[in-house]
Amino acid sequence: MFQLTNTKPTTKISKKERFFNTKLSKSILLGFAITCFSQYEAKAQFTLTGQVRPRVEVRAGQGTLQQEGDKAAIFTSQRTRLSAGYSGYRFKLFTTLQDVRVWGQDASTINRTTTEANNGILLHEAWAEISLVDTLSTIQNLSVKAGRQEIAYDDQKVLGSLDWLQQGRRHDAIILKYANKGWIADIGAAFNQNKELNTGTIYNGTNPAYGAGTNGIGTMYKSFQYAYIGKKFFFGDLSFLFFKDDFNKYTNVTSGTPPVTTKVNGEGVWSRNTTGIYYNVNATRKLNFMGSYYYQGGHDKDGRSLNANLFSITSTYQIGRKLFVGPGVDYLSGDDGTKTVTADSKNNRFDPLYGTPHKFWGSMDYFYAANGFGKQGLLNYFFKIKYNAKDNLTFALDVHGFESANTLSNGAGGKLNSYLGTELDFQVKYNLTKIINLEAGYSFMQATNSMASAAVKNVANADLTPQFAYIMLNIKPNFLAKK
Repeated sequence: MFQLTNTKPTTKISKKERFFNTKLSKSILLGFAITCFSQYEAKAQFTLTGQVRPRVEVRAGQGTLQQEGDKAAIFTSQRTRLSAGYSGYRFKLFTTLQDVRVWGQDASTINRTTTEANNGILLHEAWAEISLVDTLSTIQNLSVKAGRQEIAYDDQKVLGSLDWLQQGRRHDAIILKYANKGWIADIGAAFNQNKELNTGTIYNGTNPAYGAGTNGIGTMYKSFQYAYIGKKFFFGDLSFLFFKDDFNKYTNVTSGTPPVTTKVNGEGVWSRNTTGIYYNVNATRKLNFMGSYYYQGGHDKDGRSLNANLFSITSTYQIGRKLFVGPGVDYLSGDDGTKTVTADSKNNRFDPLYGTPHKFWGSMDYFYAANGFGKQGLLNYFFKIKYNAKDNLTFALDVHGFESANTLSNGAGGKLNSYLGTELDFQVKYNLTKIINLEAGYSFMQATNSMASAAVKNVANADLTPQFAYIMLNIKPNFLAKK
């Protein structure tokens, strides 16, 4: 049997050596702690940004035709935002406080009579995003984003932030987000209620306290669910979208003398389904094609069966280093104006959901914005010119030809000319600095009698040459940026 013994001679450590080793150990530990804290601080980041965006507008037929002799409207609206964000290990937080109002809307002293409708202060964004994978994962991103947020995809034709509108657009939603190797996949959902309830889930989507809805439909969705898949290829981008939004069912109840009909909300929903694809393809180094196709089915907000579609294509060709030109066309289906609409008839009118209509169908917002224009759909032929004079100076000119996508009725059994008008939109952008931007625009339209007819804008004795002009200052500081 062998016995293991420690044959290494013992060495006596002096007090001086013990003191040195202790001090060295503490220094190493302190250095390690500082390094770890510094690395955490590098990953954690706080941001604080703002925006002040006053815009002066001159409206002489913006949105809809004026009558002959009407005076132009002039006003200044202003958006003010303060945004704070914080990102740490596997999470992000972001909030945006926003105020939107017209200059002179409030009294210059404390105003206790301001109505809720005129209160422009609201929380535009307030969301948290949590990563479901750690930093060692080979997946680029897998996270859940929940709260009030902007939802925008592709060219923002059907889902966008609507940044031109001073209020913008946001949704209270939760989204599961995936991104890896050029692929993007999002699954989102929302469920709205007017207040905390003890029973039931009936939702009033036409609450008079706020301007609900989109594109003039006047009703806010009760809920939605969607799936978005996109991929970046060497030749461009392709994506697929399925979006289902649900509207609370209602019945019309007539009572009283004289009889008055009111909508009474009940249980259940009518669901609208929108499915389509988007593409952005570089055919050559200088030629680009961008477009989309969407089909809309299910039922509209009033329970009518839907069968509608949208088709869009835009081409852009680069001439030299600074000039970009290209034609395009948008088709949004509509109803036949000569046929009587009943509760059982199909609705063929495509609604471009929650997008950015100002970007596509003219700067004067005659179509798919707040003002209605009938139910016959739209054909939009356009030609766009963009000239980058300098790195900080850009000029743009868009020419639109608007036509009804379906038959217009003259109200007496006949038909109207389907052509609605020609619009010219001129715009100039100038970046004074990286955070200060100036933008101005002028729009002119030569409308037709069909545009003024009861089937479209329904304006008697209309001025068929509407105009619109604006100038906007946009300041977006980063308060924590290093000088």
